[in-house]
Amino acid sequence: MHYQTPAPFPQGFLWGASTSAYQVEGGWNEEGKGPSVIDRASFPPELSDFTVTSDHYHHFAGDIALFAEMGLKTYRFSIAWSRLFPTGEGELNFQGVAFYRRLIDEIRRHGIEPLVTLYHFDLPWALQQQGGWSNPRTVDAFERFARTAFELYGGQVKYWLTINEQNMMILKGDVIGTLPPGTANPQKTLYQQNHHMMLAQARAMIACHEMLPEAKIGPAPNISCVYPASSRPEDVIAANNFSSIRNWLYLDLACFGRYNAVAWSFMREKGYLPQITEEEMALLQRGRPDFIAFNYYASTTVADGQDRGAVGQERREVEDQQLPGIDKSVYIGADNPNLEHNEFGWYIDPVGFRVTCREIYERYRLPLIITENGLGAFDRLAQDNKIHDDYRIRYLSAHIRQLQLAITDGVELFGYCPWSAIDLVSTHQGISKRYGFIYVNRDEHDLKDLARYPKKSFYWYQRVITTNGERLDTDIEY
Repeated sequence: MHYQTPAPFPQGFLWGASTSAYQVEGGWNEEGKGPSVIDRASFPPELSDFTVTSDHYHHFAGDIALFAEMGLKTYRFSIAWSRLFPTGEGELNFQGVAFYRRLIDEIRRHGIEPLVTLYHFDLPWALQQQGGWSNPRTVDAFERFARTAFELYGGQVKYWLTINEQNMMILKGDVIGTLPPGTANPQKTLYQQNHHMMLAQARAMIACHEMLPEAKIGPAPNISCVYPASSRPEDVIAANNFSSIRNWLYLDLACFGRYNAVAWSFMREKGYLPQITEEEMALLQRGRPDFIAFNYYASTTVADGQDRGAVGQERREVEDQQLPGIDKSVYIGADNPNLEHNEFGWYIDPVGFRVTCREIYERYRLPLIITENGLGAFDRLAQDNKIHDDYRIRYLSAHIRQLQLAITDGVELFGYCPWSAIDLVSTHQGISKRYGFIYVNRDEHDLKDLARYPKKSFYWYQRVITTNGERLDTDIEY
């Protein structure tokens, strides 16, 4: 639909921005913090590790002041599980408890709403050594961690997220760290891990509702609309397959407490079915979210992979971070000639953002908040300590315009938190791939002075927030 007058963003809309603990905090072994799977992972020697990152652990007061200057209404961050429980269970680390209390106090002192992610890829290493998410004991440990966080910080935190991008952890478990190298039958292992994560998430949601009746909690998967590469019925089936495997498997379990039928048939056909019990399915029925948070970077295009002649030689098979786990009996990734790419090969599809919002809301009818959306780029610090990231402004402006159209379509949207509030270390491409509104002066191996410099996009987003989304034009004085 084309609207003559799009609806305004609602009053009280939560304009925000996001980070995660392991990518921004640093202080990886300070004040009692235990190691996580990130701390024990190996990375290409040319890229930064995660020991210091942006050193938010020591700079958080100044960072939060900058977030307040930008005008953020909410700040999404995660709690490092191993900073509270160094081994994932056992003794509570009170120095870690104190850090997050100071952080949350500072956020609230500036009038910003904390939005807390319980788990963002950083499983405590001690739990990983005991089998990680393959071990049902991790479900118990996660529930204790969540209940502890609710007890410690629930008086100041209204909005909670359970697990960040659980679907990416399963679809790319070898990259993100849920799957140890050499695992026998890796796909079956990953789908069993997924089931355990779902149980952990349900327990956390149940505990939140019991302990914090005024709070709200929801999942935070990476959701992407899926296009068929053509109008061929076989390509449409392939797109439907991938939508179920990539998106609806996770949200159907979170919101309805049941397995998606197409995804279940896929797992059964491949021999990936997890072991489940009636008691576990009853638990999933009880754990219901108050809203859905989701991360969106780009759409996906797929085709039927069985008839290569019909697909056509001109159609390039693709696999990127948004399109993992190609299986030619189910779907193959296909190039989309209608979309541009960024310098990392990711598609840029603002309209797909609107499509994704509509698909999620029509399916689940729960309020939505975007918890990641952004453009990674090789930002350059000029001699005057300015960063002219007009490309990021254009990307964000186009995506926010589509969010406004989604709201006009009837989607109930209450917040938007781009990735990222400040430069941090990318999971795959180090510090050089920057997403933030604020530049951190360091490179892959030289920490320099870690000074903070607002980018051009900082002042543009400041104006967007001040006008509650009315000013989305890309010109801004800097």
